[in-house]
Amino acid sequence: MAVPLRLTHLFSSPSSLPTLRRRRLHGTLLRTPTLAASFSAQRAEAASAKTQDNSKSSKGSEQVITPRSQDFNAWYLDVIANAELADYGPVRGTMVIRPYGYAIWESIQEYLNLKFKETGHSNMYFPQFIPYSFIEKEASHVEGFSPELALVTIGGGKELEEKLVWANVTRWEMRTKPFVRTLEFLWQEGHTAHATPQEAENEAVQMIDIYTKFAYEQAAIPVIAGRKSKVETFAGANKTYTIEAMMGDKKALQAGTSHNLGQNFSRAFETQVVIVPIWKKDEEKVAVLSAASSVKEVLHLAGIKVKLDDSEQRTPGWKFNFWEMKGVPLRIEIGPRDVSSGSVVISRRDVPGKQGKVFGISMEPSILVAFVKDRLDEIQSSLLERAIAFRDSNIVDVNSYDDLKAAISQGKWARGPWSATNEDELKVKEETGATIRCFPFEQPEGIKRCFMTGDPAEEVAIFAKSY
Repeated sequence: MAVPLRLTHLFSSPSSLPTLRRRRLHGTLLRTPTLAASFSAQRAEAASAKTQDNSKSSKGSEQVITPRSQDFNAWYLDVIANAELADYGPVRGTMVIRPYGYAIWESIQEYLNLKFKETGHSNMYFPQFIPYSFIEKEASHVEGFSPELALVTIGGGKELEEKLVWANVTRWEMRTKPFVRTLEFLWQEGHTAHATPQEAENEAVQMIDIYTKFAYEQAAIPVIAGRKSKVETFAGANKTYTIEAMMGDKKALQAGTSHNLGQNFSRAFETQVVIVPIWKKDEEKVAVLSAASSVKEVLHLAGIKVKLDDSEQRTPGWKFNFWEMKGVPLRIEIGPRDVSSGSVVISRRDVPGKQGKVFGISMEPSILVAFVKDRLDEIQSSLLERAIAFRDSNIVDVNSYDDLKAAISQGKWARGPWSATNEDELKVKEETGATIRCFPFEQPEGIKRCFMTGDPAEEVAIFAKSY
């Protein structure tokens, strides 16, 4: 009997490598091979030089970050390097995820693993290689993936009788971007089998809803959830559901997908608070560090992820900048005067300068813990509200093809009624570089006409350029 199946990806892209060997499995797979990304050779050399410069710098030096408004891509790479998220690997398209970067992935796993198990799924692990004959059996499914396959032809010094596909989890990307489009990458993937098509459909929708809640509630990313067009649907699937995120350069990022395969195949911060002790004289050091350690213990016992930066190789100012780059929401400063008054200074990362600082917060455990938790909640809400405002201000409602072309040329997303053909969709992609990111689940009421053909349209679609 043919069995309807469901497949989900988190943090995948339209070119993600297929995992055909898993088509008969009941359960969810959480995979954690090494994430990889690629920088150009020139970028790697620049980063290497920058690292060497930093190692020789004095205690008061600060990392140089390209302004985001000047060059978004350079800023993105600078932050990854200087925040110590990742370092360069020896092969183009690979990198080493450093402890702080990997801790973020562990936090994502921790949240999603709980949510998946609440819905009755189990974790499994699969081989790194599959026979090439598996690929050939599913020609319609892998047609779009063939150029990105990595094949193994020699093993043990001998040519293999059958080629192997490096499937867990590698794709031979020509254009790479760290943590976005990479040769080797981390993701979560789930597969389930169902007795009826409706059960498979319900499961696919349920999982995209879990991804959506994670994006909003944990990562403060206001994704748009919806259905992919036929042209953009995962190869071999009946339907593909997606969450689409707007990046800082206004390009679209497919952050997660859920596929109904039919019968074609039988809080993310690792550190929430950093404590920076401040002293000038040796006689102040012991008291300041003792108070800082006590504050750390109080927050830790309250379930708050806290880091005490008591290193003496860098100045407090350098530490402020460093932990801001790492994305830590709150900073607690403790100096001799604070010790004397039994209070601390707390700074919010999302509100720069003095406006983000609050002085005289008591070290008394109940007061301090309540204040910190309230501020963390405020920061989460503030970040999400800002991201929503940024997203919405860069989505343009269009009523004609000329409107769409104008919006895309300005780097914005275009939203409009669509009922045109696949050929028309490909024409838009060829002429503007934009694709249909999704048909949002949330649709406007009323009569609509396709902006391309003038025919009646039941849905609006979102078009945008993507990575």
